[in-house]
Amino acid sequence: MSLRRTIRNTLPELQDRAREMRAVPTSAEAILWEELRSRRLSGLKFRRQHPVNAYILDFWCPACKLAIELDGSIHDTPEAQEYDAIRQQHLESFGYTVLRFRNEEVLQDMPAVLQQILAVVRPAAPTDNRQ
Repeated sequence: MSLRRTIRNTLPELQDRAREMRAVPTSAEAILWEELRSRRLSGLKFRRQHPVNAYILDFWCPACKLAIELDGSIHDTPEAQEYDAIRQQHLESFGYTVLRFRNEEVLQDMPAVLQQILAVVRPAAPTDNRQ
């Protein structure tokens, strides 16, 4: 029997919180979700406000082990930056790649954001024959 290393174990309270967050996305989250949902980006399946262990990921692509985080001004404090760094290190220790974008980037330059995401996912992306 092999043990699978996973960080998916989440508490029901965190799953409830993620559900609440999906119901009221930020403007940047809503706009990026329109680009990622329904396999619109390279045929990849993304989830939003997805709980993983003690964290809720803004966007997550299981096939690529990619977490996408959108940062607003609340992430500018030293405490938030320290928390984000620890969180990112924890996720990376399980093989996740974490991409961070400022809300302003999503709102003002979506093509550049999508290009950066594609640069990371292309090596791991499944082939999409749909047009």
